[in-house]
Amino acid sequence: MPLYASKTFLLQILSLLCVIFLLPASSLSPIQKRSLSLSSQPSTLASSTIPPMDVKIDTAKSLFGSKFSGQTATIIAVAPGRVNLIGEHTDYTGGFVLPFAIDYSTVVIGTGSVEEKPDNQERTASIRFVSDKSPEEVEAFEISESSKPPTETAWTTYVVGTVFQYLPDLKSPQSHLDLTFTIAGDVPLGSGLSSSASLEVSVARFVEVVLGDAAFSSVDNDSIKSPAKWRALRCQKAENEWCHSPCGIMDQAVSSAAKAGSLLLIDCRSLTFNETKMNEQCDDTPVLVIANSNVQHDIAGGEYPVRVAQCKTATEALRQVNPNIESLRDATPDDVETAREYMDETSYKRAKHVTTENERTLQAKEELERGDWNRVGELMNESHASMRDDYEVSCEEVDVLVDIAQQFPGVYGSRLTGGGFGGCTVTLVAKDKARDLMDHMQQEYKARTGKHCPCFETKPSRGAHLLSIKDHKPFV
Repeated sequence: MPLYASKTFLLQILSLLCVIFLLPASSLSPIQKRSLSLSSQPSTLASSTIPPMDVKIDTAKSLFGSKFSGQTATIIAVAPGRVNLIGEHTDYTGGFVLPFAIDYSTVVIGTGSVEEKPDNQERTASIRFVSDKSPEEVEAFEISESSKPPTETAWTTYVVGTVFQYLPDLKSPQSHLDLTFTIAGDVPLGSGLSSSASLEVSVARFVEVVLGDAAFSSVDNDSIKSPAKWRALRCQKAENEWCHSPCGIMDQAVSSAAKAGSLLLIDCRSLTFNETKMNEQCDDTPVLVIANSNVQHDIAGGEYPVRVAQCKTATEALRQVNPNIESLRDATPDDVETAREYMDETSYKRAKHVTTENERTLQAKEELERGDWNRVGELMNESHASMRDDYEVSCEEVDVLVDIAQQFPGVYGSRLTGGGFGGCTVTLVAKDKARDLMDHMQQEYKARTGKHCPCFETKPSRGAHLLSIKDHKPFV
């Protein structure tokens, strides 16, 4: 989801024209330059080298020093973006997903405190922050337990909505949370790599450090003891309620809880996590390549909420044949065929995708661990066809990318990843063919669409974590 949705449509058009016609930076006005830096961020993926973490940290530190010179930053919190290998549009119906974290991430650097204000009638917070995407603007918000989400979502809403979720942890109605921080990130906006979840989770982890032992003190559900899971739930709630996006739990969960070297099979109903490793004992263990269509999407609006509603309609039809079905997670492909007479064609196709996708996801986990790359690739290809034909969330450019990859020697499978309507593809390819594949995809995509196709090779990375403010090394 694009974080800077509040930027004007005119600026977006100006930046798009700059990208299409490859205008040199020297020919752009200051306002065009600023727009280009915001809306065309996917171009940072032009090479297969991930920008070093120190670049983001140095950027955030420099911003903090220039904007908040009277304070000292004491906390560095990091949360990654993600790629979903398989299991698309199943999380908001309680299904199964198989994502992993990537090295592109959001860094939050700052300081904070909790103090008692005798005149307070309810828990409150003061939030001041600056982003590397709008370095001249210091954002400032005052919120309380009675604050309501804005009707219009700006990128700052993701930050404020996340902080709001932690107000119940404050000791008393007289408690006040004071936060000052800067944000720097390189997760491409609107690319389907979860820039919004990366932002939410990094802010959440930062707030937890400020709160210390009080973090999650208001939680009364003993069935979920993991801070990573509670963090994910709170960030999802922020996006659902404050940003008006009906997203599932997948993005926040993997950004919060991922382990380096592992994919994470997530049961989105029970919130159980199962680490899944690719069988690296095989000599031919493939790699994962991400390609960005440079078609941006926005899951808060448009077709995404429509799909959520269509799944609910399909579930109601399925209850005609099995009243025990609570969501599409409970149904099988056979159930869908049995209940087809109670569905319109659209509901049938949506239910068919979700139920078959859940089965594909569970199979993919087993085949990854077994090292049957051909079967994993087949499942990925089937998944893309289902998203294209039954769930109808692909687009022409993404289909072109997938077609280019699927035809390339050494590729096992390729599919759309993320919410769809643009964004990225994920491809499983033989290790010695990865570089050639990326070069080929960029050339062919440009020839067929006229668009640039940034690509990078990736591997499963670590979820949310803290770094030392002194040497930037991870805390254990």
